[in-house]
Amino acid sequence: MPRTILVVDDDPDIVDMLKLYLDAEGYTTLAAFDGLAALEHLRSQRVDLALFDIMMPVIDGYQLLRTIRQDYKIPVILVSAQNQELDKITGLKLGADDYVSKPFSPMEVMARIQAQLRRSYEFNEPSEPDPVSVTRIGDLVLDHREYILYIQGKPISLSVIEYKLLNLFMGEPGRVFTKRQMFEHAWDEMYLADDNAVMVQISRLRDKIETNPRNPVYIKTIRGLGYRFAKKDELDT
Repeated sequence: MPRTILVVDDDPDIVDMLKLYLDAEGYTTLAAFDGLAALEHLRSQRVDLALFDIMMPVIDGYQLLRTIRQDYKIPVILVSAQNQELDKITGLKLGADDYVSKPFSPMEVMARIQAQLRRSYEFNEPSEPDPVSVTRIGDLVLDHREYILYIQGKPISLSVIEYKLLNLFMGEPGRVFTKRQMFEHAWDEMYLADDNAVMVQISRLRDKIETNPRNPVYIKTIRGLGYRFAKKDELDT
């Protein structure tokens, strides 16, 4: 079944160009020119990945991203002419999976789409039941079948990257992981010293699991090295 890609940009030339490349690769392309039309596509048919601009009429990219993350777990790639670090960090914090700055190479965008779809497919594909289907530390229970975190019985949804990082941490509590180890485990790519990507994901995880993210109990920063997850006996004291 062809994967469906939603492309949203108020510039018809960009939409047409990306549609040309996507169609050539066998994808089904849905086009929209503002955030409201994009939401209508999402609510009326299956979408496997969304790629959209930040600066759009009616509903901008940040607002669209917030709405998507409330109801959908599809990969999202942000595209923007605003080549500023703050825009990238804001998008990642809101739940974007990747970010491309204009002007961009269509071939690079295609490679990023394929990478995100591959990760999403691997994350959601059915697998043989694991005899150890959950990991418990403190009030946290990580379910490896449903890819959901429970905090005192309350379900907390996770992105693919968040699940991979939390699974890494909770699998070896007490071990210090470097940013390189975390990046290569979660993104399945060679580390290129993109510290912000790791830091943003840690910040998002802390917001979800810590009572006070500014004074974390579970995910500890080890200055100059990386991060470690608290052991059970540390939480009991």
